[in-house]
Amino acid sequence: MQLVVGRIGKPHGIRGDVTVDVRTDDADVRFAPGATLATDPVTAGPLTVDTSRWHSGRLVVRFTGVSDRTRAEELRGTWLVIDSSEILPSSDPDVFHDQQLIGLEVVTTGGERIGTVSEVLHHAQELLVVSTDEGDKLVPFVSAIVPEVDLEGGRLLVDPPGGLFD
Repeated sequence: MQLVVGRIGKPHGIRGDVTVDVRTDDADVRFAPGATLATDPVTAGPLTVDTSRWHSGRLVVRFTGVSDRTRAEELRGTWLVIDSSEILPSSDPDVFHDQQLIGLEVVTTGGERIGTVSEVLHHAQELLVVSTDEGDKLVPFVSAIVPEVDLEGGRLLVDPPGGLFD
């Protein structure tokens, strides 16, 4: 599974630098000099970071082989992606990456199989989209409703309040 870590914005200057809309909490590692990033569309890359710096709150990156404003403009709108296998699991037992949750079987504390996690939405709070026989259901990803996540067992235990799955 590919994960977006950034999107190339407008050129910055005339030497091929571009602004990057960062979509990762690990920007200093993902955009370190020498890092290679896959792209969407695939034809734009892969791109290797030559230099990166923060300027007025924005990340400015120069990629190897991109040496002028014209080439930088051609990259505008390109998504920068990595393979999900490159993401290390968190040392915090209560922190999960979306790709770890998608595909988990959802079972109630009473043992009833509800469905499968198909998506994670990030709004005011995280919501799990659970695909059931009756359609998709939204489940708040809070410990009161989701007391256990068993990644090794491939399941997510829920203690739903009345009406959540009705």
